[in-house]
Amino acid sequence: MRIVLLLGLLLACAAASGQAREPVIGLPCEGCEAVFDGLPAQLSSRARIAPKSEPGAPMVVVGRVLDAAGRPRAGVVVYAYQTNSQGVYPQSPSVRDPETRRQGTLRAWVRSDAAGRYAFDTIRPGSYPGEDVPEHIHMHVIEPGCSTYYLDDIMFADDPKLTRKQRDSLVRERGGDGVSTPARKDGVWYVTRDIHLGRNIPGHRACAAPNR
Repeated sequence: MRIVLLLGLLLACAAASGQAREPVIGLPCEGCEAVFDGLPAQLSSRARIAPKSEPGAPMVVVGRVLDAAGRPRAGVVVYAYQTNSQGVYPQSPSVRDPETRRQGTLRAWVRSDAAGRYAFDTIRPGSYPGEDVPEHIHMHVIEPGCSTYYLDDIMFADDPKLTRKQRDSLVRERGGDGVSTPARKDGVWYVTRDIHLGRNIPGHRACAAPNR
């Protein structure tokens, strides 16, 4: 009985410390473990990154999660975080982990639906003050039971800071092309970011479709 209890305690401790989480691949990846910090137990295919009260131009991000054969994949977790309209990551002093705190409070998770679709409601992010870095939204995925890795950021083709030089230095098509051409309707920006699992991700292996 003592052995059984000890094993149970060790397993619980391993899960609590993150050892039971999906491994990070596609290294190097500073702060990738923060994808698990605050991850809700229940997820839907649509979530809000920036609250409705957040100043800025409203934006809707939509896309599909696809496997290597181009088939939709359900049950994949997509994580996103971004700056506010001033190009700053708002921080909360109550957040303990320094990397999670650095990523700010404008962050959210979704789980792709039966057709592989996902959506985020947010605002258009600002670029970093005083820098030539284009506007962007950071993206990661968690393939349940398999791995987690970062994708190319969502960037915007109409951003004057997204020069050819910046494209060449930033765009690697990790998980597919992250550069989207925004369309504006009734004051809302709409962008599409399809995710191709494992594309250009070092160390990726095909994963079984997760149970939903």
